[in-house]
Amino acid sequence: MTELSAEIRRQVGILVSRQGQVERVLVGDASGIVIPDLKRVRVGQGRFRGLRCLHTQLSGNGLTRDDLNDLALLRLDLMGVIGVDEAGLPSWIHAAHLLPATQATGAEPWAYLDKVHPSRLRADFLSLIESLEAEFAQTRRLRDARDTRDRAMLVVATTGALADAEDAMNELVELAESCDLVVADKLIQRRRQLDPKTLLGKGKLQEVIIRSLQHGADVLLFDQDLSPAQVRAIEGATDLKILDRTQLILDIFAQRARSREGKAQVELAQLKYLLPRLAGHGADMSRLAGGIGARGPGETKLEADRRRARDRIADLEKLIASLRGQRQTRRAQRERQGLPTVSIVGYTNAGKSTLLNALTASEVLAERRMFATLDPTSRRLRLPRDRDIIINDTVGFIRDLPPTLMAAFKATLEEIETSDLLLHLVDIAAPDYERRIAAVEDILAQLGLSRLPRQLVFNKTDLLPDDQVAARCALHRAIPIAARDRATLTPLLQSMDALLFAQPERSPTAGRATWRPRPWDAPPVAAEPRGVEA
Repeated sequence: MTELSAEIRRQVGILVSRQGQVERVLVGDASGIVIPDLKRVRVGQGRFRGLRCLHTQLSGNGLTRDDLNDLALLRLDLMGVIGVDEAGLPSWIHAAHLLPATQATGAEPWAYLDKVHPSRLRADFLSLIESLEAEFAQTRRLRDARDTRDRAMLVVATTGALADAEDAMNELVELAESCDLVVADKLIQRRRQLDPKTLLGKGKLQEVIIRSLQHGADVLLFDQDLSPAQVRAIEGATDLKILDRTQLILDIFAQRARSREGKAQVELAQLKYLLPRLAGHGADMSRLAGGIGARGPGETKLEADRRRARDRIADLEKLIASLRGQRQTRRAQRERQGLPTVSIVGYTNAGKSTLLNALTASEVLAERRMFATLDPTSRRLRLPRDRDIIINDTVGFIRDLPPTLMAAFKATLEEIETSDLLLHLVDIAAPDYERRIAAVEDILAQLGLSRLPRQLVFNKTDLLPDDQVAARCALHRAIPIAARDRATLTPLLQSMDALLFAQPERSPTAGRATWRPRPWDAPPVAAEPRGVEA
């Protein structure tokens, strides 16, 4: 190898199996060598590739960063570099192998063998690799025995302020945990311009993949929505599963949906998201067979999958339209009763379902996780002066709400359109509560609901000092509550009573009341919240 390399002035390499057979011969240029696609070669979680790479180096001092990256990304048994002297003879060999997380002492998941002359290399290669592979497998078995959930490497790439990226990362962590993912590692990169191909750039993407392998991650989770081309480019660099923020939210919705309408809306959103991402990979995705009796035009599997997806989308849209009509009928029945409607809106995990339960003594599912509520719930609530209203719990909002979700849940969000008052519930203990307020206001504007009167309500005040709560409420003209403490809800009930019934004038041409809300100034007599199901 060294004689050939010196003669042609190029790097020469080989891929050798554990049986000592040369599987591939590689020829590069004077400065480097490229390893071909090895996806067809055996590899698995807790196992190495079963190949070691040895290549010559005309000038240099040993293993380069590219060599080490190939070692980690391709999960090779070993990467070795052989120096070539002026006479074309081997002068030294420098090699490295991967380390399990239990042995890795620094940020790098590999260890070096001593740099020596090839004649002095005494390492028992097969024994070393088999023991390392056994430890990799044992480490994974122990991890899976403790926790069978998938592990995710979280990535946020931004061109904006670092503080905003940190807020985005904190929210992505919440989303991942709500989807039962274990956060194995996190990375934030600030760039002047996002890479159109891989979002991060080649070097940073390699770092992300190496760190994910070191921490035993199964999933790469990106905060940004990835285009189909970006997903394919990233998948080409790793065997890990690639997810973006929209996919994660859709998966959470799929776990939470309980009603027929909710499940249909989630499936519709998933299909609309996946349809442009259906792509074939090679001949195995085609139903066009060759040979006698099979020549001629036909439908590929990809085309058939797309057609079935479009047909299913059409069926779901019809179903949702039918369910929307049923919902409108129920809503019209409530309107004939002349009861005003209040809807609780707000960022996800703000405590909307907990507030509904506290106000109406209901038992709607309320969990400290994002998007615990997907299906809207209506209850009857009696206010202090023995006047009844209808109060709705709605699906939570989130920044940059995916368009597919907003379109699919349009029927659900129609519950908000006929409301006489919106209670904008905010988690005041969230570090970025002001950004969450702005996100909800933006979504309400996109839905054309900015015209509706709304009252800002700060929840979870028990998690902050009283003076800080008072200052924030005064700044935003909000009502402070702790939804888990019914004793704190009296001011909110008084506010709703004053806003809805300040001037209870009914329209002579409609059975529904025409409410003229105004700022509450003289709160009515306090009363304990009481509620019954509508």
